[in-house]
Amino acid sequence: MSVTVHSTAIVDDGAQIGAGTRIWHWVHICAGARIGCACSFGQNVFVGNDVVIGNNVKVQNNVSVYDAVTLEDDVFCGPSMVFTNVYNPRSAVIRKDEYRRTLIRRGATLGANSTIVCGVTVGEYAFVGAGAVVNHDVPDYALMVGVPARQIGWMSQNGERLNLPLSGNAETVCEHTGKRYELRDGRCRLVD
Repeated sequence: MSVTVHSTAIVDDGAQIGAGTRIWHWVHICAGARIGCACSFGQNVFVGNDVVIGNNVKVQNNVSVYDAVTLEDDVFCGPSMVFTNVYNPRSAVIRKDEYRRTLIRRGATLGANSTIVCGVTVGEYAFVGAGAVVNHDVPDYALMVGVPARQIGWMSQNGERLNLPLSGNAETVCEHTGKRYELRDGRCRLVD
């Protein structure tokens, strides 16, 4: 499978892009970017030089993936969501040597207009609701909403809310897939 690049997109020489990836209108992929297979980049997306993107990642319209951001496989970036890479920016102060690394783990969803403040890790299959502002690490499978983001529940790998308390020990089954999840010592995981 070849890479599809719209005629208005700019892909700088040196960018590594996997087979089956689709790059749409007015996208700019910088030379140092490393992008996996079967990804999709919507209209007006920017991908910086020091960016690593896994396989099957969906980046919707108007998202800028700045330097020091890593997106693992199967991450979904909703329309107009925001990444940062400097914690305390000033126009007159150069802080390129102070970029804080941001890691979005496998299968996570970042909702439309959400903001991920640099230096955090968003856990596997976590779900950040639309408009939320994440300024601290997010556990695997956590459902996060609000400004600043707070956890209100747990999500399955299928993107369905799980019937689990926020803490303690419990088990449940995803109603849509039948897969079992357990909560142990504040950590949610897929059992089978």
